[in-house]
Amino acid sequence: MKVAVDPDPSLVYRPDMEPEVAKDKGSFRNYTSGPLLDRVFTTYKLMHTWQTVDFVRRKHAQFGSFSYKRMTVMEAVDMLDALVDESDPDVDFPNSFHAFQTAEGIRKAHPDKDWFHLAGLLHDLGKVLALAGEPQWAVVGDTFPVGCRPQSSVLFWDSTFQDNPDLQDPLYSTELGMYQPHCGLENVLMSWGHDEYMYRMMKFNKFSLPAEAFYIIRFHSFYPWHTGGDYQQLCDQQDLAMLPWVQEFNKFDLYTKSSDLPDVDKLRPYYQGLIDKYCPGVLHW
Repeated sequence: MKVAVDPDPSLVYRPDMEPEVAKDKGSFRNYTSGPLLDRVFTTYKLMHTWQTVDFVRRKHAQFGSFSYKRMTVMEAVDMLDALVDESDPDVDFPNSFHAFQTAEGIRKAHPDKDWFHLAGLLHDLGKVLALAGEPQWAVVGDTFPVGCRPQSSVLFWDSTFQDNPDLQDPLYSTELGMYQPHCGLENVLMSWGHDEYMYRMMKFNKFSLPAEAFYIIRFHSFYPWHTGGDYQQLCDQQDLAMLPWVQEFNKFDLYTKSSDLPDVDKLRPYYQGLIDKYCPGVLHW
């Protein structure tokens, strides 16, 4: 299948990085060719058809009581051994390795910020939703606001939204949609997925991490904003202040992906110590 699509904006925005962290940045987030493209496009087509205001609100209600499972953070990491992200064109190995790769990349560059290391480990744990029976289009992939017209840096925006009922709505199909100018991303209804679920799970379980970690978890998949530069009309001063943290995190989320997998057993004691510090015990998921 050939998919006509503008180049992904993250190919233009490349934060300065140590060369050993990313040897070939241009090879990441390739949404125009590659062996996984059909799978990726299908996932986004479903996502952009069914992610609506009503759908997102129903998911908030369904998962807001966090009664799916009780387990520790490390048990959730182990669950991701069973998950391959169908929206990811870069990797075809289990997500648990990516969690440690991201965390270790951050740890190397920011050795004094242990909360940042832990955010790297935690950031994709919301993908356990896919193992709870949720379809991957409602769990993985780039996020975007619902309740307003998708902007042009949303992946496949011109070829996947035709059947989304919200875009037939006279309010939801405008640039601001149901929002006020500069209302703040905190007040925006994002497409449902692992970011929003994990952010809410962390709040529910009272993780003692700093605000920056919560913000990174909630918006790390919002590529149309932190990398594409869109949706500025919804941002407030807090969003602009937090944006550099999300962009710094993105270096390690994206460019540490490699089939050279880490020795997880050697890393576990260090990260278990961080879990015990910031989010110990058996948690509600």
